[in-house]
Amino acid sequence: MAETEVRLGVIADTHGRLHSQVFDVFAEVDHIIHAGDIGPADLITELQALAPVTAVYGNTDGFDVRTWLPQVARFELDGFIIVVTHGDQFASPGPMVLHESYPDAEIIVYGHTHRALLELVDRTVTVMNPGSAGADRSGQGATVGIMELEPGIPPRARIVQL
Repeated sequence: MAETEVRLGVIADTHGRLHSQVFDVFAEVDHIIHAGDIGPADLITELQALAPVTAVYGNTDGFDVRTWLPQVARFELDGFIIVVTHGDQFASPGPMVLHESYPDAEIIVYGHTHRALLELVDRTVTVMNPGSAGADRSGQGATVGIMELEPGIPPRARIVQL
């Protein structure tokens, strides 16, 4: 791994359940993104033991989580503008709706649909839904994402089955 490369662990829809495999898959990550429907707030503390976490609340998260997490997080990492949202404010969003809503984002991470998705929009924007790491409502099983960032080249990403 190049020195300037940043490895992200991407997770959503845990609903209070953190599979033990997440700790193996995220063992080498530099940063974790959680796209909402977390469950109890202490789940974020468990993830923070692995790496710094940027998280947003989802539609099923309680007041305890909503008081300290935003609905949308926007930050820059390794030169990439990243937007994280659960996505429920758009019903069941697709990549184009998210790109239109956050036109300056280079990477958009969302959850809510429980369906893993990795798509390039407008040739430059990486949109990822890591699927559900908790409750399997899509029939895909539990999934998370890994994304590697390196300045000057498009992000490399994949969905990982747990």
